Amino acid sequence: MDRDLHTNMAAIRSKNTKPEILVRHYLWGHGFRYRLNHPRLPGKPDIVLRKYRTCIFVNGCFWHGHEGCQHYTVPKTNTEFWVSKIRRNKERDAKVLHELASMGWHCIVIWECDLKPKVRKRTLESLAYTLNKIFLQDRTVKRYAMPEEEPMMAAEDVPTER
Repeated sequence: MDRDLHTNMAAIRSKNTKPEILVRHYLWGHGFRYRLNHPRLPGKPDIVLRKYRTCIFVNGCFWHGHEGCQHYTVPKTNTEFWVSKIRRNKERDAKVLHELASMGWHCIVIWECDLKPKVRKRTLESLAYTLNKIFLQDRTVKRYAMPEEEPMMAAEDVPTER
């Protein structure tokens, strides 16, 4: 039985999944340039856009325990194993997102169910909108007002000596 489980688990991809490739094709086609699985970042994010200081994770609903999703159901056999495994995955995901945020990275999680044909276009357009918004916010000039001790007078109010 363990051998069957091992063979089945070994056949499941962790990189270059269909949902991940959909996101990558969309990003590339819309001019976004990225790196894949950056080894020096926590969790080796699926897609890293350095220009936008953003990491994108494309998560499978089952493997990452997408709560409230129809694609996430706990298997009826070996339930204890699966509940434990998915809980560890969720804990690891939360830790990685926290580490990246503390390093100043924006993190976006795209769920597999959000890439199904009915909602794919909306999801990908929302991703592009979010990336552009992040880019503009990060590059906005921050203006600081210097506190004045005394309010300045308008030019007309200044008395002139004759």
